Amino acid sequence: MPCIARTTRLALAASAASLALLATACGGSGSDASGPGDGKPVTLTFWSATAGAKETADAFNRTHTDIKVKFSMVPAGPEGVTKLSNAVKGGNAPDVATMDYSALPEYASEGNLEDLTPSSGDLVKKEFPEAVQSLVNLGGSTWAVPFDVTPIQLFYRKDLFKKYGVDVPTTWAEYRTAAEKIHAGDPDVTITNFGGGDPALLSGLAWQAGARWYGTNGDAWKVNIDDPASRKVAAYWDDLLADGLASKTPLWGEGENKERATGKVATIIGAAWSAGNFPVSYPDAQGKWGIAPLPTWGGKASTGMYGGTSYIVPKGSEHTEAAAEFIKWVTTDPAAMTARLSSLKAPSSALPANEGMRAAAAKEFDSSYFGDQDVYAVAGQAADTIVPGWTWGPVQQQVTSVQMAAGGNHTKMLSSGQAKGETAVTDRGLKLDK
Repeated sequence: MPCIARTTRLALAASAASLALLATACGGSGSDASGPGDGKPVTLTFWSATAGAKETADAFNRTHTDIKVKFSMVPAGPEGVTKLSNAVKGGNAPDVATMDYSALPEYASEGNLEDLTPSSGDLVKKEFPEAVQSLVNLGGSTWAVPFDVTPIQLFYRKDLFKKYGVDVPTTWAEYRTAAEKIHAGDPDVTITNFGGGDPALLSGLAWQAGARWYGTNGDAWKVNIDDPASRKVAAYWDDLLADGLASKTPLWGEGENKERATGKVATIIGAAWSAGNFPVSYPDAQGKWGIAPLPTWGGKASTGMYGGTSYIVPKGSEHTEAAAEFIKWVTTDPAAMTARLSSLKAPSSALPANEGMRAAAAKEFDSSYFGDQDVYAVAGQAADTIVPGWTWGPVQQQVTSVQMAAGGNHTKMLSSGQAKGETAVTDRGLKLDK
């Protein structure tokens, strides 16, 4: 059984006071909800980039007669958010979509979401940990339903660590020492891939280090992306890359997979959802990978979040009641988790925020790839150590875009993100506290 994260230690987002700053920009839908009742099934369009989403929709269709779901795979990250934004503007948005937690404040404050308070507000309150609720309850309204939590973890090659006499690092200083020892033993092997720059991963690592990229002071937003804690993280990784200890091969590309599959990197900095990718992308390395807590900067175990998915109803849907019924099923019914894990091509290892779903996931997921480690138990323990107090701001997607253009220089990603964050806040007509 997985370890259920304690809500008192999972303060993942902004306080009610800071979220209230979104209230003036967030408009309710004002549209009538519609659903089954005319004798014909309602057809919902559903967009997602998440693993197992198609299998989940197919299972829903097999077990429900009043609602049918038409699924479409869409790009992940900012590209997917842009596609959705354009669809909302064009009046052809889907009825249901998945969205990263980091995009919610920006997307909701721009009026691109239906207010789910009437249909899903009680569900969120009753079925999800209180701290996770703060990711989706913005400005006094419920704008999404949580699906998972995403603690960052260390995946490591047990055979390479043994070969080069390296212990699993518990601190980032030990991690660099391990990198030096492994690279000295074989110059073709680096500690991990970290090229190209991944804003979501950088933010999660900064989160662990105690950074707070956004906050509030009265009725003004504070942007603090280029802060000392974040600069410490950026400098650490820029130094590893400059010294050849980390691979400059860009993350999320074919080169990354090739290096990982052929033993050219000794670790992967991933999240709970990463585990499901290993049997698919690195099948020949079964039994060679282990999972450990993320190294820390010293002190007790801690981690940040890397991504994370919620379910939304984009502005303009004419089937909000039916959409809410589908969302309730997909986020709380164990049958939905069983269906999600039935995907053999891309099995999901997402750690559900709902506790009942988490138990079903642990039962269904095949953890044999990682030897005797229970993927969900390890992820649940990591979720308990997520550093509290992180706040996503109302301009993070714009920040992400400029950070992705920084060429993998993590220090530059912070400075460019800081500049863009400040101008974007004022461009939105929001107050900026400098």
